[in-house]
Amino acid sequence: VVTGGGGGIGEALCRRFSAEGARAVVVADLDENLAVNVASSIGGLAVRTDVAVEHDLQRLVEVTTDSVGPIDLFCSNAGIILMGGAEVPDSDWQRIWSVNVMAHVYAARAVLPGMVARGEGYLLQTASAAGLLTQIGSAPYSVTKHAAVGFAEWLSITHRRDGIRVSCLCPQGVRTQMLYQTDGGIAAHLQATAIDTDAVADAVIAGLATEQF
Repeated sequence: VVTGGGGGIGEALCRRFSAEGARAVVVADLDENLAVNVASSIGGLAVRTDVAVEHDLQRLVEVTTDSVGPIDLFCSNAGIILMGGAEVPDSDWQRIWSVNVMAHVYAARAVLPGMVARGEGYLLQTASAAGLLTQIGSAPYSVTKHAAVGFAEWLSITHRRDGIRVSCLCPQGVRTQMLYQTDGGIAAHLQATAIDTDAVADAVIAGLATEQF
């Protein structure tokens, strides 16, 4: 299952997992048309999902389980960016917190019980290099990505004895719509050295194979 699977890194992951022989790939995205386009091209299942809404993530897990069986790998990948500092309105802070942090929490709540019961499962949490460094020009993005890394680390430590593996994806500049819609000098700098989404998918496959956090 890949959230934000309708484009960018998420789409690249869906296509790569399919090419690697996954028995089923579920493409979850807020934009149902994008999800359907990707899913139809790889023989997958599209599910419209707003990751900021816990019920949507619970439904995603239920639909997946009912349609294709237990979830082996859940990629909590969807994310947004907002520019600005401490002056960013509370409503915007809450919106990015819901998507970039709470979506990971909601996904874990929904998928972990089944994984723990089976004694196996893998969580891939997409954060950002900003979660290890910072995002110049965006306090909300920096803060939420640091929180996402922290939650992934906690999951890894807490549930390893349950047979759950966790990897945290922290790419820097990637050629996605988010990068080219971001204002500010740092975006231009990252665009000059950005990598393709396929390269990110390569890194994911290698990281999962070695269970690299």
